[in-house]
Amino acid sequence: MKRRQFLRTAGVGLAAGTVAAPAIAQSAPEIKWRLTSSYPKSLDTIYGGGEVLARAVSEATDGKFQIQVFAAGEIVPGLQALDAVENGTVEMCHSAPYFYIGKDPTFAFGTAVPFGLNTRQQNAWFNHADGMTLLNELYGRFGTYGLPGGNTTAQMGGWFRKEIKTTDDLKGLKMRIGGLGGQVLAKLGVVPQQIAGGDIYPALEKGSLDAAEWAGPYDDEKLGFQKVAPYYYYPGFWEGGASIHFFINKAKWEGLPKNYQAILRQAAAFTNADMIEKYDARNPAALKSLVASGAQLRPFSQEILEASLKATNEIFDEIAAKNELFKRVYDSMKSFRNDEYLWWQVCEYTYDNFMIRNRTRG
Repeated sequence: MKRRQFLRTAGVGLAAGTVAAPAIAQSAPEIKWRLTSSYPKSLDTIYGGGEVLARAVSEATDGKFQIQVFAAGEIVPGLQALDAVENGTVEMCHSAPYFYIGKDPTFAFGTAVPFGLNTRQQNAWFNHADGMTLLNELYGRFGTYGLPGGNTTAQMGGWFRKEIKTTDDLKGLKMRIGGLGGQVLAKLGVVPQQIAGGDIYPALEKGSLDAAEWAGPYDDEKLGFQKVAPYYYYPGFWEGGASIHFFINKAKWEGLPKNYQAILRQAAAFTNADMIEKYDARNPAALKSLVASGAQLRPFSQEILEASLKATNEIFDEIAAKNELFKRVYDSMKSFRNDEYLWWQVCEYTYDNFMIRNRTRG
């Protein structure tokens, strides 16, 4: 990305040729922030989102605004990133909002909810409906301001040691899955487990886990799950598009010069698009590689999907009855989703379905 192009998109470059250098300098103080990621450096695409943002901000400000990126565990554990921003340990973090549903289940909508929006629909809801307005009402209660900053796109349904054909096959299944997706599958008899990424492989190998969900092919391939749990199911209906956010300490955000706020917004938007493009580019080759090394692709049955949707609606109605903000966000997302899929049915899905059928015919 060229700095001049980025400055234009940030809303400051168009005037750069007409504003005197001293005036620009006065509005460009030297600022140094720290960003803690919820991800290890080994997950280059997700962790790399923080580095993409930091580089874009530095380039757009001639190095005046520096953001130093730290991996999970270097300052605080990955799941404490939001707390570190709230209490001022760091100025910002890069994390998945649904990690924090223990604070309020409404956080899940910032990343993904079962049978929610796909990646493009999420971005449209965030930026051109009331998604981010509602979510920042939530984030503000925890002293933070949020910007979408990446999406790992639609997730796979995970790795299973045995085939799963009916809802009966789910009963008693010990599966690494958390959040609202775990609550949904628990209604169908699954025993959800919270296990760190590095511990999943040995747990599957020993049989203390029967299944595990992680992400998509590009990230999954790094962990070698196909060697111990060969059945690779799809789709991950609990994450039709998994958004990552930048959380910024609210006082620090409000104290930034307006042009720095604009640059940070545009850098986050650039990071968001960049991560989606990377996963779209890298997942196909990774999927081919996984299948070549033993992964057996299987779709979840219609029975399992319909039972899961029913359980999702029940859980969401229960939460909405007790949580007013959750209800408002849920109602907004549902309305938006229904209109989006009306359009998808008319054109997007029709086109994609034709092209998929054409591909299979060679």
